Amino acid sequence: MEKTEEQFILRPKWFIIWERIKTQEKNMYLKKLINPILFQGSINKKQYFEGWYYKQVSKDQKSVISFIPGISTDDNDPHSFIQYILVTSQENGEKEIKTGYVRFPLEFFKYSDNPFKIQIAESSFTEESISVNFHDDDMKIDGNIELGPLTPIERTMMMPNIMGYFAYIPKMECYHGIVSMNHSLKGNLKFNEEEIDFENGKGYIEKDWGTSFPKKYIWIQCNNFKNYTTSVVASLADIPFMGRSFQGFLCNLTVEGEEYRFATYNNSKFKLEKANNEVIILVFENSKALLRIEADLKQQGELIAPKSGKMEKRIKEGLSGIVKINLYNKKNKNHYEDIGLVPGIEIVEN
Repeated sequence: MEKTEEQFILRPKWFIIWERIKTQEKNMYLKKLINPILFQGSINKKQYFEGWYYKQVSKDQKSVISFIPGISTDDNDPHSFIQYILVTSQENGEKEIKTGYVRFPLEFFKYSDNPFKIQIAESSFTEESISVNFHDDDMKIDGNIELGPLTPIERTMMMPNIMGYFAYIPKMECYHGIVSMNHSLKGNLKFNEEEIDFENGKGYIEKDWGTSFPKKYIWIQCNNFKNYTTSVVASLADIPFMGRSFQGFLCNLTVEGEEYRFATYNNSKFKLEKANNEVIILVFENSKALLRIEADLKQQGELIAPKSGKMEKRIKEGLSGIVKINLYNKKNKNHYEDIGLVPGIEIVEN
């Protein structure tokens, strides 16, 4: 139905401004703000990092590969890179984890915004596909995967991305973006001589940019639940701000097309019930819902994270645990429980 001028007048002024912002292609700052997949920085920016996190899970959930293409503009070691963590199930049921950090000259990093594409040497990453061809001393990885329609998060003028109004604050240590909570996969990848089929698998995309990862943080992501539509990501971190620090948190859950957002910026509450090398229990609550997340950690692989723009901080990520969620919807009084497999889990304490 065509909207009349009167209908537009009755809309709040902020809504009209927001609609204009989303269609202003010339305003690159605002365009990037609401489209975190775009390259946010510059290869000329000092002590800067930016990395995309593409996670792929095979249909049988026996194989998981996460690619992290990105750049580091550290004065003493500027370069681009593709980092990976691969988890495969062996015949005896055990999980095998392999990780790698493949370096390239900074000038090998190329990008475009419309359409979005980043390319590092012979590998490229877009909103529609992944094409990789690289190797390190232990592994040669090549192949192509097509990505189904992405599932972005809900956005408003006060919440242009997952960081809420914090996204507008300049010079924060680390910015975070959720690109797709859930999407399908099509294609296969070859790891040395072994080919793995990702047909009808599931994918997830997020990213980070800034100068450093938080000194302490917990991160959980899973979109392989019994309910195909369910996806969750949760994080809490010590965030430096105006000479001090505070514990910020965010959690986004999607179920059957409905989104539940818990965050520092939307009057939600948070409780860390337990956190050690085996179990993490988080509880989030707001006026809409109560969510409990229990994550069981299994084997972990080593990844490299940024510190003052330099890729030197060693962290551990698991891709073979279990996540249990329990959601109580306060509006309709419904309970929803589910179990997810092969989640991404990181717990960094310093």
